[in-house]
Amino acid sequence: MSEADEDFEFQLQQEAIEAAAKESSEKKEGTITTNPSVYIDPNDGTEFEWDSMRKAWFPKINDDFIARYQASYGNYVDVNKEEKREDSKLNETISNQPEPDEFGKQTKSKPSTSSANQQDLIKRSQSEQKDSEWFEVNDEHNTNVYVSNLPMDITEEEFVELMKKCGLIMKDERNQLKIKLYRDETGMPKGDGRCCYIKIESVDLALNILDGYLFRDHTIKVERAKFSLKGTYDPTRKPKRKKNNKKDKEKQKKRMEKLFDWRPEKLPTERPKNEKVVVIKNMFDPKMFEDDPKLILEYRSDLREECEEKCGSVRKVEIYDLHPDGVATIAFNEFDDSDKCIELMNGRFFAGRKLDAQHWDGKTKFKMEESEKEVEKRIEQWEKFLEQE
Repeated sequence: MSEADEDFEFQLQQEAIEAAAKESSEKKEGTITTNPSVYIDPNDGTEFEWDSMRKAWFPKINDDFIARYQASYGNYVDVNKEEKREDSKLNETISNQPEPDEFGKQTKSKPSTSSANQQDLIKRSQSEQKDSEWFEVNDEHNTNVYVSNLPMDITEEEFVELMKKCGLIMKDERNQLKIKLYRDETGMPKGDGRCCYIKIESVDLALNILDGYLFRDHTIKVERAKFSLKGTYDPTRKPKRKKNNKKDKEKQKKRMEKLFDWRPEKLPTERPKNEKVVVIKNMFDPKMFEDDPKLILEYRSDLREECEEKCGSVRKVEIYDLHPDGVATIAFNEFDDSDKCIELMNGRFFAGRKLDAQHWDGKTKFKMEESEKEVEKRIEQWEKFLEQE
C-alpha cells in the first residue's frame, strides 16, 4: 500500500471516530461539550483543548483563564512567548486530565506525579498573601496596654514606676523596657503612652486597678492597646530579622525565667562572692612608682607568689599605683584561701608599713583617673627614665 493510500485510510478512521464521539457526547451531560476536542474541568470550570499533535490536553486561553491565573499567580505571561519554559509545567498540569478513547469519550484520569508540586505552589501563594496582610493581635496574647490622660510633663521613669504596680514590664533585645510615651511633632509629650507587660495577667490588673487611678491630679484611663495600620501595607519595608533570631529568643526566655524565679540569688548560709577578694591597704607609697615604674610588676609578682605559696590558688592580683592609700587586691578561687590571706596580711609590717587586709565589700572602686597634667607629667618622667637606661 502506498503512502497516499495510508493517509487516506487514516483520514477516514479519524472522521469515523469524530462522528462517533459527537453522537455520544450529545447524550452525555456534565463536563463533555458538543465539541469532542474541548473538555471542561468540573472542579473549577477550566476549559481544555485536545492537541492531536502533542497528544495532550492544553488549557484554553480565554478571559476566565487569565483572570484565575492572575488571582493565583500574579500577572499573566503570554504562553506563546514563554512556550519553551512553560511546556513542562503545562504537561504536569494536564497529566490529571482524562484522555479521549477511540470513540471520543472521556476515560478515567490518571494519577498525577506533580500533585505535590501543585500543593507547594498553592501553599506558597497562600503564604505570600498572608505576608501582604496586616496582623491583628488577639486579646489572649496581647500584653500591651494603652494609657491616656497622663500629665504632660510626665517622664519615662515616672511612667515606669506607675506601670510596675501591676507587673513586670517586657524588655527588648537591647535589654530596654518596652514602654513608649507618645510625642507630637515638636517632641513634647501628648499625655498618652503604651506599656508592654510580660504576663497577660498584668494586663487584667492594670485594667482593674489603674483604670480611673488618680495620678498627679489626673484621672488616667487604661485600655487594651489596639494596633491600626497607617496608610498602605508595604512588605518591602518590613524589618529584617537577625540571623541569630533563635538564639536571641532563647536568651530572652532565660531572662524572663530568671525574673520569675522565686529562689533567692544566694542561700542564707552562702557567702557573697565578693568575699573571695581581699583588699590590702597601706602597702606602698604611690610616689615610689614615679621614680621606678618597674616596681609595679615586682610588687604584683611577689604578692602572687607569696599568696599562692601560703594561702591557696590566686585568680588575679591588681596594684592600684595611683591610689593614695596604696591599695592592692587579690582575688582567690575559694573563700577559705581569702580568709587565710587576711590572717596572714592583716596587721603585718611590710617595708616599714603596717598592712590593713579586709574582705572587699563588692562596691568600692579603687581605680583612680589621671588628670591631663598628671598624664603629661607621667609621660615626661617615662621619657627621662628611658633616656637614663
